[in-house]
Amino acid sequence: MGLFGGKPKGDELKIKVEGMTCGHCVMHVQKALEGLKGVKKASVSLPNKEAVVIYDAAVVKKEDMLKAIEGAGYTAS
Repeated sequence: MGLFGGKPKGDELKIKVEGMTCGHCVMHVQKALEGLKGVKKASVSLPNKEAVVIYDAAVVKKEDMLKAIEGAGYTAS
């Protein structure tokens, strides 16, 4: 079962995100990820310092997601 209830419709990836300090940071990272073609859903957690992304691996790659987070001003791994 996926993080978003039921079976996820796509691949699931957890990305560590450093540099977030508040809810605005969380929204900034979430928007950066969900703005990528192929990303279906992104759930970003400030306490866990991570993003869980449901995506279509045929459309978007992990490297694209890392670059989007870094482009938003955060460190991703």
